[in-house]
Amino acid sequence: MENFDYQRRTFMLFGRARENEVGGLVKFEGGRRVLLHFGSEAVEKPDLLDRIKRSLDRAGLEIFELSCPDGDPKLEDINKGIEFCRMHHIDAIVAVGRSNTINSAKVISVGAIYNGDVIDFFTGIREPVHALSLGAIVTNPDAGAECSPSCSLVATINDQKQIFTKTSATFLPRFAILNPELSINISQKDTALDAMDMIAHVIECYFTKTQNVQITDELCEGILRTVIKILPQILEEPNDIDARGNLMLAGTLAQNGMCSLGRETDWSVHYLERELSNRYNSSHGAGLAVLLPAWMTYCMSANIMRMAQFANRVFGVPINFDDPTSTARAGILELRNFLHRCGLPQNFIEMGLPMVDVVRLVDQLNLTNGKTIGNYVKLDAYACESIYTIAYTYRHGQNVRRMGF
Repeated sequence: MENFDYQRRTFMLFGRARENEVGGLVKFEGGRRVLLHFGSEAVEKPDLLDRIKRSLDRAGLEIFELSCPDGDPKLEDINKGIEFCRMHHIDAIVAVGRSNTINSAKVISVGAIYNGDVIDFFTGIREPVHALSLGAIVTNPDAGAECSPSCSLVATINDQKQIFTKTSATFLPRFAILNPELSINISQKDTALDAMDMIAHVIECYFTKTQNVQITDELCEGILRTVIKILPQILEEPNDIDARGNLMLAGTLAQNGMCSLGRETDWSVHYLERELSNRYNSSHGAGLAVLLPAWMTYCMSANIMRMAQFANRVFGVPINFDDPTSTARAGILELRNFLHRCGLPQNFIEMGLPMVDVVRLVDQLNLTNGKTIGNYVKLDAYACESIYTIAYTYRHGQNVRRMGF
């Protein structure tokens, strides 16, 4: 196990109707003039914003509202939010929605009290140090942004759209509210896509070259087993509040840093997916569902026993010690079968991308002069082309029943 530092300042409130306590939390953090930053999914929840505003009003706080566009936060929208905060002397932000809204609020919170361009934090020119007080109310359990120090934004540089990601403790919300009731009306498709994000976050921590990490191995495996067990339950019975609660908490645990304690992580699948969604404006969760098994297939031989361990501990595949490769392959197939049953795509064509320029995707990664991505297996341009090709050409068997959406 490697040395590590770990601190999370986010105070988490979990359970029904906890959003009604938001006013007291903001006041405790010293807020007076509050920006309510919300996504479209928050507007769709009956009376949610009204209840939040009543709570803030009862606490004697002045409320200002700013909606967040759907999709990854864009620099131009972030800058509008920063100017809004400065104009109205905002000192606290409450983000209500899914991870893109929370990430938008994170960047606004640091940019509002920074004299330069907020993109400086993402290009390495400056490190964020100060931020407005930020709280998050989760409506969709997906990328765990409410307890994560990471965030991303989309900016157009030299006429090319780029996704920038930054990790800093300054981005951590002061508090996060998780009410599983708010996720009940999420569609089956979006629920499956959100769960795919959780699975990918955990797996990119799980496959590591770091030795003697049994405790975080067990944590990763437990989260994966839980998501794999409860996601089909939710898709069959969307109003199962207990299953919804477990899935919401799984999203937080997958991205709050605990799965990566003391171990080297990978994240190459996210790099590969980022270029795919950059070029084709595709769904993040769908891209992960296609690329993750392709990456596992390509990387299988790097440590065949770790892949066999994944198959055994997550899907219950018996380990064949005489032929562990067969166990590893069975584990990848079990993952594919699970994703297929949950209605997730298996290749680019099922994503609605019948024509994908694999060479262009690899070129966008800019892996020249020996550059690579990933840590579990260092992926050069040839390796990335192979993974994209697997994702493009894979064909799944037709004997697995899919959910009805």
